Amino acid sequence: MNPYHVSVLLSESIDFLNIRPDGIYVDLTYGAGGHSRSILNRLNAKGHLYAFDQDSDAIANAIDDGRFSLIQANFRYIRRFLRLEGIREVDGILADLGVSSHQLDEPERGFSYRFDAPLDMRMNTDSDITAATILRTYSEDKLTDILSRYGEVRNAKTLAKALVTEAGMAGIRTTTELNSILDRHAMGPRQKYFSQVYQALRMEVNDEAGALCEMLEEGYRILKPGGHFVVITFHSIEDRIVKNFFKTGNPEGEVEKDDFGNIYRPFRLVNKNVVVAGSEEQRSNIRSRSAKLRAAVKL
Repeated sequence: MNPYHVSVLLSESIDFLNIRPDGIYVDLTYGAGGHSRSILNRLNAKGHLYAFDQDSDAIANAIDDGRFSLIQANFRYIRRFLRLEGIREVDGILADLGVSSHQLDEPERGFSYRFDAPLDMRMNTDSDITAATILRTYSEDKLTDILSRYGEVRNAKTLAKALVTEAGMAGIRTTTELNSILDRHAMGPRQKYFSQVYQALRMEVNDEAGALCEMLEEGYRILKPGGHFVVITFHSIEDRIVKNFFKTGNPEGEVEKDDFGNIYRPFRLVNKNVVVAGSEEQRSNIRSRSAKLRAAVKL
């Protein structure tokens, strides 16, 4: 197994794609290529797989296969970049959301509170905005909002005030400096509290919620009728967005009806109940413990 990144719910997600050997598929979160390799194993010479990743480390790990194309871009631009490749519709789309094992385990990337590192958290290292930038420039109200909305931090307002005060005095440039503040304000288990705060900052740095909403909308537009859309989520915020979109066609989950009162349904759900990793996978892969798989077929 490639140590760069361990794929979550690998067999389940590939099965839900319902792959046609001569079809065109998209892996929107390439990472180390675990899902991509499994998809390629089910394609014949006429099939093709397009993969996306904005992380240059992932691009350096590209698969050498004539049936495979790796695009360095945020997955929110799926339709734009596939049209540049001459592709206007695909048979299936897979997305494994969140931060990768590699990103968490590379100290200098600043994704994890476990290491002393610069507060970076950029999935696209060419971006100008880091977690340190946010802590230095955001207002108390804005920090309160992202801590509450993306991290579900219970004392978001109190923590935001402390962060703004500290950033204005000495600056918060490293994970160690941030951790010392979090230690003074943690509510409940330390690990959970730290994870919530780091998740909120990471999601804001990378505009993860905005990118996810845009990806779902653009993915729907390029997916063939009967095509399968498979998404693996890792926390309630992104899972709620995916669930709402699959049920109603919009991230807010607002039910739309036509003039006759018929409910608009863009998808047929493949799995009515969310799929989670089995006990064996959860024991061997910590990341899989919070993973949820949802799949739908475009009507």
